[in-house]
Amino acid sequence: MALELRHLRYLLAVAEHANFTRAAEDLRISQPTLSQQIKQLERTVGVQLLDRTGRSVRLTDAGETYVHHARRALRDLAAAERAVHDVADLSRGHLRLAVTPTFTAYLVGPLAAELHARHPGITLEVKDMAQDRIEAGLLADELDLGIAFHGPHLPGITATPLYAETLGLVTAARQDAAPVPVPASVPVSGLADHQLALLSGDFATRGHIDAYFAAHGVRPRIAVEANSLQTLTEIVQRTDLATVLPDAITHDHPHLTPVPLEPPLPTRTVALLARENAYRSAAARAFTHLTRDHVRDRGYTPA
Repeated sequence: MALELRHLRYLLAVAEHANFTRAAEDLRISQPTLSQQIKQLERTVGVQLLDRTGRSVRLTDAGETYVHHARRALRDLAAAERAVHDVADLSRGHLRLAVTPTFTAYLVGPLAAELHARHPGITLEVKDMAQDRIEAGLLADELDLGIAFHGPHLPGITATPLYAETLGLVTAARQDAAPVPVPASVPVSGLADHQLALLSGDFATRGHIDAYFAAHGVRPRIAVEANSLQTLTEIVQRTDLATVLPDAITHDHPHLTPVPLEPPLPTRTVALLARENAYRSAAARAFTHLTRDHVRDRGYTPA
């Protein structure tokens, strides 16, 4: 019988779940139908693809090789379908974007608004996730673009530098009649005497901050940890706690005051990530152009 795309999708589901029952539930077909379809595929290619003798189903050596090429074939087919439906005049289109969490606080909103203003026919799907997941999603063709940090990347990922992100100490902007003078700068050694509210350890930004403190022999007094930038800024503006945030966040936040640290934290290069040699849709190209325009217009430090 002729090979059909559903056979490939069925095989990938069984390989992912290592179980016919769970794969059938995920595919929303019956288990006997799934088993029959896999057997048809094995007869078509003339080799056993699955080892069914153990407690779980696993790929044979031939199955591992076949699945590798099947994933690539389905990914390339999906890219071809998007290319066929891509509209160069941007009257319609779809963009799958992922960003590391800190960018949701100051970058994604303006970029999404500008994309909608320029090209209202383009739909935007935005996800925030860790950088390693962004790169894996790009390689699997689950994403079109990512915004994260330049550095070591997975093979097959290209990174286009956008700007240099700087971080600094942040306190609340007091609204009382006799505001406390804001110092011109604060030595990092002085932070040992201040209580801080910081992002939790699952943020790459927190790792960057911790490395800075460690390099200068400072053990900060951490009173609050938050896994949300919005939560962190709400806490800081209502208490006497300080935090460390990207400067770009405080520039647009009237209730926060940036205080330079001495020496300053090392800058990080923000980059636009994509899969090497991937098809770049008109929507992706348009988003790339407006991102560069936004970075230039806001006067962000060149990378």
